[in-house]
Amino acid sequence: MRFALWRAGKDKTPVSNTVSAPMPAAPSVSPPGDLDLRVIWQALLRRKRAIIIPTLLAFALSLLVVNLITPRYKSEARILIDGRENVFLRPNGERNDERNALDPEAVASQVQLVLSRDLAREVIKKNQLAKNPEFDPVLRGVSPIKSLLALFGIGRDPLRMTPEERVLDAYYSRLTAYAVDKSRVIVIEFQSRDPELAARIANSVADGYLVLQLSARQEQAKAAGQWLSGEIDSLRKKVTDAESRVADFRSKSSLFIGTNNTSLSNQQLGEINTQLNNARALKSDAESKARLIRGMLQSGKPIEASEVLNSELIRRLSEQRVTLRAQLAEQSSTLLGQHPRIKELKAQLADLDRQLREEAGKISRSLENDARIASGRVEGLSNSLEQLKKQATSSNGDDVKLRALEREARAQRDLLESYLAKYREATTRETIDAAPSDGRIISRAFVSNTPAYPKKLPIVLIATLATLMLAAGTVATGELLRITAPRAPAGFGPVSPQAAAAPEPREPRPDPAANLTGIDRLADDLRTAGEAARKITIMGTGQNESIMLSALALARLLAHGAKVVLVDLSPSSPVLTAASVDPAAPGLADLMLGETSFGQVITRDRLSAVHLVAAGRSDADRALLQSPRLTIALDALLRVYDHVLLVVGTATDLPARLLTDQARAIVVPDPSMSVDARARLSGQLTAIGFASVTMLDPTPQPADTQTGPREAA
Repeated sequence: MRFALWRAGKDKTPVSNTVSAPMPAAPSVSPPGDLDLRVIWQALLRRKRAIIIPTLLAFALSLLVVNLITPRYKSEARILIDGRENVFLRPNGERNDERNALDPEAVASQVQLVLSRDLAREVIKKNQLAKNPEFDPVLRGVSPIKSLLALFGIGRDPLRMTPEERVLDAYYSRLTAYAVDKSRVIVIEFQSRDPELAARIANSVADGYLVLQLSARQEQAKAAGQWLSGEIDSLRKKVTDAESRVADFRSKSSLFIGTNNTSLSNQQLGEINTQLNNARALKSDAESKARLIRGMLQSGKPIEASEVLNSELIRRLSEQRVTLRAQLAEQSSTLLGQHPRIKELKAQLADLDRQLREEAGKISRSLENDARIASGRVEGLSNSLEQLKKQATSSNGDDVKLRALEREARAQRDLLESYLAKYREATTRETIDAAPSDGRIISRAFVSNTPAYPKKLPIVLIATLATLMLAAGTVATGELLRITAPRAPAGFGPVSPQAAAAPEPREPRPDPAANLTGIDRLADDLRTAGEAARKITIMGTGQNESIMLSALALARLLAHGAKVVLVDLSPSSPVLTAASVDPAAPGLADLMLGETSFGQVITRDRLSAVHLVAAGRSDADRALLQSPRLTIALDALLRVYDHVLLVVGTATDLPARLLTDQARAIVVPDPSMSVDARARLSGQLTAIGFASVTMLDPTPQPADTQTGPREAA
């Protein structure tokens, strides 16, 4: 921008605006893309007291609390649930059988048995916990705070609880029982202020658990024995009745039992059948022998049957025949066939042969008679067998009924015997003192000298670290919320009457005091303006050093209670370089060239909390300030800071929209500039888009209100 009416003696010269066409608005940029962690770290360093003090207080308070808390000592006992019985104590003698392995649900059920109220009452009674003030808060005095909280439903009033409820509540708050993962081991832990009491109660719980299991088994065996006793008496009557019905039916139906536990009729059938088979065999044998002997006699062959040869008479006749044949052979050697001696011998031999044949015929007839006798016997036995078959057929129905009665009687008898065996086993288990149980103690509790509660070091560390992180997080969160808070577009502020329109030369000139404002009053007005004073463009008609000194003094006043950044858009000024903590820091020109990051161009003022952004190296082309990246950078600064001061100086090569968009103008006029020129300048600035225009009084302020280099303003 070029303001041609800024010099004295040129009041009549018309205003010429040589500003280039406005650049299109650049898109907004999110803060994370342009800010680094140094902003958060600087905020933490600024408010380090707000972090360190709460952390130290938390450390001291936690240390005091853990030392005031009464310590508790913990002891533990372990029980193995093996699920096995003592095979040597089994009444039934089944020593090779083992019970099935317990599943996780069964182990969890045993844990609930350890936590049962019946076992708790036994342990409380055994160790007299009802008389211990640690377990009955009434004995050590009831806190009024607890009673007051109980009125509002927070907690329970000990005075409204029975003594047993109070002791049980304290008992269960100190008892822990759980199953070890992937095992059948139950851990019993108990805490108490007295380490010996803690160990004693843990062991009492383990012992009481085993006693409870033994009692349950004995009660189960006793109940089973009582039930079996009644069932056995009833079964005995049923067995007696069933056996009586079997005997009566057998006597009535003549179904008597013979040898080998068979019925009499079946036994007779078997015997007659055997006799019949023997008679048939005798008949067949006699007939065969008689037929053979008769065939030999008819054919004239020698009789060679065993029955004939074995006869005593046949044997003597055969011996005489042999003797006569020998004599005949001897006599035939000397005598002729007609000799009387020869004839006598032959006649004797013929008589012996006749006797032999007659004797063989007798034997044959004897065998035939035996065959006929056997045939008669076969016929008689066959008739008897048929009669027995008919009798057995008629008694089959009775036999079926008898077998049904016997099965019923046998079933009742077997059931009775089974119940008797179980009754004997139940009564034996009831009387055995060392009955098998599902668990056994594998580790007894011992007295511990190390407190289990409170854990002093972890509690103190956790409380201290948590407070440190909470305080630091609160500071960082507040800083991030303030940085990333959405900013509403600033509205156009009120326009001064002098800037509403350019005054005509013939109208009365305004009072110069109305256009001149001191730096202190201007800083107060900008603070009260709020969002309307977020973007401030500072320009002038004098030297750039004087304008920069005035802008720096205004920024330092605004930095009291607000975040302020001062951006140098004028030609490089040694004033800003001298005020920065890092004179060699890069500037906007380096940022536009892409040689540095946005966070590196922001430095600090040596004398205040004002952030500074220099123009950059002096040899850079100022045409870089026409880049849209400058608009993006200014939008990012507007999101972060409460006030962004753009120091333009006397530069005329900047886009008008960059300076005027939602901005207020502060002009540092040359002392020699006339009142009319100042009025026309205000009108021109208002016309090109500034929300309001303020003329800054360059006259030095009193010494007690000046800050930094403000004396040069």
